Amino acid sequence: MVSSTRENRSVKQNMRAFRNLLITTSIMTFLLIVMGGIVRVTGSGLGCPDWPKCFGEWIPPMRADAIIEYLHRLIATLTSPLILASAVVAWRRFREAKLLSMPLFWSVALLGVQGLLGGLVVYLETPPNLVAVHLGIALIILGLILISTVAAFKYSQDASSNNRMKFISPFSRLSILVLVTTFIVLVSGALVASFSATYACIGWPLCNGHLFPSNYLAWVHMAHRLIVSLASLLFIYLFLRAWRTQRSQRATLSAATLAVSFFYAQALVGALKVTQGFPVYLLGIHVATAAAVWAAVVVLAAMVGLEGRTPEEERIEAATPADAKQRAKDLLSLTKPVIVVLLLVTTFTGMVVGAGALPPIRLVFWTMLAGAFAAGGSGAVNQYIDRELDKRMTRTSKRPIASGRMTAAEGLAFGLALLVAAFYILVSFVNLIAALLALAGMLYYILLYSLFLKGKTDQNIVIGGGAGAIPPLVGWAAATGSLSMPAIFLFAIIFLWTPPHFWALALIRRNDYERAGIPMMPVVRGKRETRWQIWLYTIELVSLTLLMPIFNLAGSIYLISAVLLGAALLFSAWKVWQEGGNKLAWRMYRYSSMYLALLFLALMLDALI
Repeated sequence: MVSSTRENRSVKQNMRAFRNLLITTSIMTFLLIVMGGIVRVTGSGLGCPDWPKCFGEWIPPMRADAIIEYLHRLIATLTSPLILASAVVAWRRFREAKLLSMPLFWSVALLGVQGLLGGLVVYLETPPNLVAVHLGIALIILGLILISTVAAFKYSQDASSNNRMKFISPFSRLSILVLVTTFIVLVSGALVASFSATYACIGWPLCNGHLFPSNYLAWVHMAHRLIVSLASLLFIYLFLRAWRTQRSQRATLSAATLAVSFFYAQALVGALKVTQGFPVYLLGIHVATAAAVWAAVVVLAAMVGLEGRTPEEERIEAATPADAKQRAKDLLSLTKPVIVVLLLVTTFTGMVVGAGALPPIRLVFWTMLAGAFAAGGSGAVNQYIDRELDKRMTRTSKRPIASGRMTAAEGLAFGLALLVAAFYILVSFVNLIAALLALAGMLYYILLYSLFLKGKTDQNIVIGGGAGAIPPLVGWAAATGSLSMPAIFLFAIIFLWTPPHFWALALIRRNDYERAGIPMMPVVRGKRETRWQIWLYTIELVSLTLLMPIFNLAGSIYLISAVLLGAALLFSAWKVWQEGGNKLAWRMYRYSSMYLALLFLALMLDALI
């Protein structure tokens, strides 16, 4: 019995290690395709004419084309051993699981063909037909590795489920059609770049102001646009069918939603790069998004095939009634709208203070819309992650997923779609710095806080507070295109504000958190220590707010407001420390929200007057 238990533990450990290897290999292969695309669209293919050195040196010269090509080759050098290692491990330990091992064997075979073609592309100075074939094989290799990765996760749950794939339902056949169509779209896009037809059509949707192209290269470009247009209709149909027939399938619905989100994001970026004169960063993002579309549709097809659902199962799910009005309320509730509003206030403050004036309405609209999507999407994904914890807490048990009004799949897919939309809105209509800051905030909140910190340490709120402090940085970057010291002060204010604000709530909900097994400060260290920490952090917060005028980062309106608001907050925190009780903690919690909003309003007025 003991021997059997040890053997099962060993198998699980081996599978976990193998999954991690496959994930790493998938990411590196994805990056390799992205870098290859950037090399192609920037014309950097001959940036380094020799190998392994670049112009005879180990460090490439400070030229964009040389650096891009050198990075591409470096990633290729690292990726090949990972693919080989994955195939070897699959052969030695999981040979009986065909969907684990066979795709990896084929990927190794194609890797040799890819290396040969890569040499020919360089030697023959990138002929268009070879470049398209080169990309096609790279996509197939990534697809095969992703199939093995998906199979590895399924194999961990049920080894017998990975013996074969079944595509017998209408949605499963639709997923295969989408997969093939996406492949054609991406390869045709590579042909456009290879034929140097990227710049042949300026403007959208017309080509150089005309409905019909006037030359051969323009026709190549327009043919790609036509293929993308037809594919867009197919993706709309995929989205509608997924949300009708796959509402209970977490991985399938999420993959389908991400595939559609990335596809339309790619179309948006593709149109914008044409209208904005093909900036390099948009060219790179366009390539990365195309690879993301391919990865999503491969994962979708693999998941659907492994699930092997029947037409009857899909019909039953599609027939399940849904109250549209209640669904709309639940989707809004998933975004945690009260928190969204507070974060948007801090975002707008960053814009106004950064610009020193009211920013253009267009810029405000896109920044605030993206900010709402980023905060709302993060909140929805957080509710998905915490769904089991929420069921055990009185305060959260009526949330849409915890109560069962929405499936976990719907909550996760909805949140992911909002996150994708937030990033691409900022990239397309604001600027790259703001988009990257927002992405950092989303990853911070979901990965660092929700998945790791919240259930591990009583310092979860302290460290995790950085996620909520990023919105003013996004606003500042949106208005100025950069960051400076006042923006860091805004970040620090929210960072120090977060612990006393949420610990006040934790005092009230201590029993809830204890029942859910969440190591909040009152549960781990007790109420008295929590009240003392609230008092200390409040002193630090108010002291920091008073430093801004000293460093000439704010004026008299802000100074007077910071003194008055800070005095009231200190008094509230002092009462919590000295007297305790849920009533005072609740008062502290509510006032701290108003305190932050009014403090940032004072900052805005100070910048405008």
